Amino acid sequence: MRAIIFGLLASCFFSTAFIFNRAMEVEGGSWMWSSSLRFFWMVPMLLLIVIVRGKLKASLRHLKENLKSYLIWSTVGFGLFYAPLTFASVYSPGWLVAGSWQMTIIAGSLLVPFLGVNTSHTQGSVWRKLPWKELKWSSVIILGVFLILWDQMSSISWILALAGFIPVVFAAFMYPLGNRKMMQVCQAKVETPERVLNMTLASLPFWIVIALFGWADHGLPSSSQLSYSFLVALFSGVIATLLFFSATNLVHTNPSQLAMVEATQAGELLFTLIGEMIFLNIGLPSKVALFGVFLIALGMVVHSLASIKMQKGAQVPDGA
Repeated sequence: MRAIIFGLLASCFFSTAFIFNRAMEVEGGSWMWSSSLRFFWMVPMLLLIVIVRGKLKASLRHLKENLKSYLIWSTVGFGLFYAPLTFASVYSPGWLVAGSWQMTIIAGSLLVPFLGVNTSHTQGSVWRKLPWKELKWSSVIILGVFLILWDQMSSISWILALAGFIPVVFAAFMYPLGNRKMMQVCQAKVETPERVLNMTLASLPFWIVIALFGWADHGLPSSSQLSYSFLVALFSGVIATLLFFSATNLVHTNPSQLAMVEATQAGELLFTLIGEMIFLNIGLPSKVALFGVFLIALGMVVHSLASIKMQKGAQVPDGA
């Protein structure tokens, strides 16, 4: 239950990224600065947290010992996740990006067979197979995403709509892939704040390249973009990430419960929609889009219930 609460709180703070990224785009800021500045701001924040915890030396030692793994999977889990997600804000409002982002729960389930997750259960090998009982409900989520995308296509060209959708789908696979791979590397050797700091540091080469492209293309960021990106770093990059990683750490040995925690991120869609209506004065989406939002939320709930049922069934002893 604690993992679910952490996941829901994380979804609330994660929604600020969709809202503020869209705000920076509306004001004419470069998506490359919006994405890279978040991680530049995160470094001193996370350093302070880890220093106060007295674990900086141990954290950096673990980073050095596993530098190659950190560089690869941090670039995947942070770089190839957040850069496409920020790029999508150029073409789509934040609530639509957040809605499309819910494809991550499907991506998380599809990745299970390729991650070779080991558990202490005797039936651990079962988790390496595709969780079909959960995935069959994914059609509801996909239908909901299709409806909000279709509604978007009615107001802009399908090319622009797909330009805001395809990067999000790509990011939806990269985030759970990088996160789960890093959990396998870290295990119990470093705790969540240290893991996030190490991943942030290891992703910096990627963000420096992105920032250089942003500088060459748009010049230096504005003061408002610096402010917005600072808030994104604090709320989404630090608070939400620590909450979400803490939640996944609590259930990291159980892919079914891990998928359930990831399903809590459906709250991002509702929080983002409300936030944009309040802060960016956007109108209420059409009935078709709202029905799509409802289907996405419904699909997430049913998907979670299927995960719970599947887990309970796996715990029933043979012959019971």
